[in-house]
Amino acid sequence: MVRGPDRYRSIRAVLWIVLLLNLGVAIAKLAYGTVSHSAAMQADGFHSLFDGASNVIGLVGLWFASRPPDDEHPYGHGKFESFAAALIGVMLAFAAYSVGRGAIDSLLGRGLPTEVTAISFAVMLGTLSANTIVTVWERRAGRRLGSEVVMADASHTLSDVIVSIGVIVSLLLVRMGWQQADGIVALLVALAILRTAWGVIRNVMVTLADAARLPAEEVREYARSVAGVIDCHAVRTRGPEAQVYVD
Repeated sequence: MVRGPDRYRSIRAVLWIVLLLNLGVAIAKLAYGTVSHSAAMQADGFHSLFDGASNVIGLVGLWFASRPPDDEHPYGHGKFESFAAALIGVMLAFAAYSVGRGAIDSLLGRGLPTEVTAISFAVMLGTLSANTIVTVWERRAGRRLGSEVVMADASHTLSDVIVSIGVIVSLLLVRMGWQQADGIVALLVALAILRTAWGVIRNVMVTLADAARLPAEEVREYARSVAGVIDCHAVRTRGPEAQVYVD
């Protein structure tokens, strides 16, 4: 696992690359979703914008997290990365609300009929491929770097993949004559995003709640293996996965 300043530089590089890709994907979906009056595609575009916003939050959180320990923060500032990941989870929940609201409007007939063309499928398949590649790459980078914020962002990007698949299904059903499919699929997608948000927040709470990171007995066995150590007790561990503190 990469540690120290090199770790933060690597995480920032990952988030910057994903940010640029998310903005490009969002523009494509929003532009054609607006032209074709597709509630599902527009919802997907807004969700991609939320992905980009989460990248910015991650970058800001890392700027604070990378600062060295000081008198007021003797353990360092690593938890800012966890705070950023938690905020990404909250943004995911808000994205689920936005998508769900658009879905309900579509089901109640408040929007214009969806126009499905070959370009609709080309836009969605292209952005789906890009997001799938980004998700796999970002998740691997998150594991390699031990970064909560990158893993949270990868989950955010994965939810975008789920949304895109749902939009493609809705476009197919609308093309077959089932106009309500656009709203129904968008509503199912909102529930999927909400589930992802809960997963992100639950994982981050392990760090923010100072839950034990290492099995106490394993720490005791390791300590007793050191020459001159008779025993140890009251073992406590906490912190993010990449910076576990042991007392």
